[in-house]
Amino acid sequence: MSRVSKPYEIVERALELSRADGCVVIADEHSSANLRWAGNALTTNGVTRGRTLTVVATVAGAEGTASGVVSRSAVTAEELEPLVRAAEAAARAAGPAEDAQPLVAGVPEAPDFRDAPDETSSAVFDGFAPALGEAFGRARAGGRELYGFASHELTSTYLGTSTGLRLRHDQPNGTLELNAKSPDRTRSAWAGRVTRDFADVDPLGLDEELARRLGWAERRVELPAGRYETLLPPTAVADLLIYQQWSAAARDAAEGRTVFSRPGGGTRIGEQLAALPLTLRSDPAEQGLESAPFVIAHSSGDDASVFDNGLPLEPVDWIREGRLEHLVTTRHSAGLTRLPVAPGAGNLILDGGGERSLEEMVSSTGRGLLLTCLWYIREVDPATLLLTGLTRDGVYLVEDGEVVGEVNNFRFNESPVDLLGRATEAGLTERTLPREWGDWFTRAAMPPLRVPDFNMSSVSQGV
Repeated sequence: MSRVSKPYEIVERALELSRADGCVVIADEHSSANLRWAGNALTTNGVTRGRTLTVVATVAGAEGTASGVVSRSAVTAEELEPLVRAAEAAARAAGPAEDAQPLVAGVPEAPDFRDAPDETSSAVFDGFAPALGEAFGRARAGGRELYGFASHELTSTYLGTSTGLRLRHDQPNGTLELNAKSPDRTRSAWAGRVTRDFADVDPLGLDEELARRLGWAERRVELPAGRYETLLPPTAVADLLIYQQWSAAARDAAEGRTVFSRPGGGTRIGEQLAALPLTLRSDPAEQGLESAPFVIAHSSGDDASVFDNGLPLEPVDWIREGRLEHLVTTRHSAGLTRLPVAPGAGNLILDGGGERSLEEMVSSTGRGLLLTCLWYIREVDPATLLLTGLTRDGVYLVEDGEVVGEVNNFRFNESPVDLLGRATEAGLTERTLPREWGDWFTRAAMPPLRVPDFNMSSVSQGV
């Protein structure tokens, strides 16, 4: 954009153009770099740049305040005013917004609000790529093939409002997914990592882990459906609890529509959900999992409100020592439910007080299953949060503390809330990449969990 090319200038100009009673402008500056490989060789790499502008217009009427939201990519200088007018028109055409609240009041401008956006580049892989090449050579010599991709994204978000807010947040997000296959494709193993800058990712260590798992799979054991003592690795725990958190809106619970609804009315806040001292929490300042310290809402829903944009986020315990402490609220739903304001945050951490690694938990298992990851997770019953899904890329049989072979895949039927109540051990919490939800939520830290009777409802032919 010519005269208003800088993100903060775009925000300021959109606010100047606004004729609405209130206005929120969010400019997201995106950049990404990626590597892809197959059969022990790089296949593609690339770098992209982009911008998305979201305008929220609020209009006060006799029956209440209405809101209109319009988002567009690659907005030019000529398109800026039509975008603002479109948001205002959407607000005037809408009925009163149920979640209407006064826009968050201004604070001193963020010191970097007028600075250029941070950007990633292929240089983020300068240390990682040579080690990946070495892993290719090692895998080739060991008779296995590596497939996968590495992605690094950086989003600089500029948020301004007609009430004086001028905020900025830079969010790096890196993911690595590595899959090893035997040459005949009959055996497969997966590992994933989440990172902020790829400085802490070890592809050689991951290849070693995958080689060990492919070795376990050389012996095949067929097992029927049933309930098995199961060790869930951190990635599987993350996928289950992220879905649980997405289902933890206070209003839905208060209206009797979720697993967190109390029979007879109200919510289950205060109820003991787990015997283990499990604490599920979010903290924007969590080391290695840092996320936005204020609300960034591009749309309204049961667990988010555009009127809350810029609201400061504090650390919150969703479950503390096994007891349900908070459900997700906007300012509006907090007023409806008479619960504290607790907006959703950009990370999720489960602490169980355990100090043992997954390998150490395997060594103390008499007979059970060790999972790699879950996928194709779908909701069956919101009242109990019963989920179904499939195991993938390796289910292993453990006997007398040793992995003795790979077993067939299963379809499972389980509720994460119920699992927390039945878990008998939580290991050491570590950062992990959710396999199923990694495209939407990556900043998670979870322990492995031991569940004495995980429900493998049927045998699956998945890989």
